[in-house]
Amino acid sequence: MKLKLIYTIILFALATVSLSAQQEPNYTFYRYNMNLINPAYAGANEGTDLGLNVRSQWASVEGAPETQSVIFGTPLRKNVGIGASIINDRTFIENQTSIALDFSYKLKLNEKHDLFFGLKAGFNSYKANTAGLMTYGIQADPSLMNIDGSFNVNIGIGAYLKNDKYFLALSIPRVLTPDRLEYDDGLAKIGMDKMHVYLAGGYDIALADKIVLKPTVLLSYVEASPLSLDVTTLVEFNNRFDIGVGYRLDESISGILIFKASKWMDIGYAYEAAFESPVRTIDNGTHEILLNLKL
Repeated sequence: MKLKLIYTIILFALATVSLSAQQEPNYTFYRYNMNLINPAYAGANEGTDLGLNVRSQWASVEGAPETQSVIFGTPLRKNVGIGASIINDRTFIENQTSIALDFSYKLKLNEKHDLFFGLKAGFNSYKANTAGLMTYGIQADPSLMNIDGSFNVNIGIGAYLKNDKYFLALSIPRVLTPDRLEYDDGLAKIGMDKMHVYLAGGYDIALADKIVLKPTVLLSYVEASPLSLDVTTLVEFNNRFDIGVGYRLDESISGILIFKASKWMDIGYAYEAAFESPVRTIDNGTHEILLNLKL
């Protein structure tokens, strides 16, 4: 029991340091829920999209990061789309819930290329159980008393170039930088959210009849932090299921499976294993589940 507590304390410290750089949740299924980070995707597909994403990191470790997301998008008129997203993200003593509305406008470049511009507007509720810091032996700055239960408004912007075979996207999901908990040399104090910039691209390559190779890349930049790179390669068979792997630079590798249960339902599962983990003996990896409905 003592050993598990020690592992958890180490994990908390590492997670807090990591979150100081990468404060937005990571997603293995980023290609399929892209409007969580880019409002230009809202209504970019034909018909209405409704999605659910659940991610449990370091499964079996009490208080480890968990994220639940719901997304919605639909075209309103010929060149206008709207969407919405709800994200609940919990990491040890921190919990934040974001609700946002998306608006997109399509510019027809030519017969094969559409360029979408997006605007995201919403609010974020942030809570930090500062009393819980005592559990991990971390000293709290007195100013943290003012951070629990904070409420902030935010905006985001994005662009999305779409072709039948490939796409390219650039976005900043949250432009403003409200206060949040930050860990620095044994002291928990008030810090700031850092602006995240995302650049994504993907290409579908037909290998044979009803077999498609689908490589995708997501590059994210956070101020004063190393670039984060996700590379995912999936192979689609008979438009029925996708199978492949994902790689996050110097962090983890994932196995991915997406089953197209019907024309209107996709179900996905991903298992992610970290290259290094201080709680490897009690860590059951990271699990992510995707459910997308096309209405």
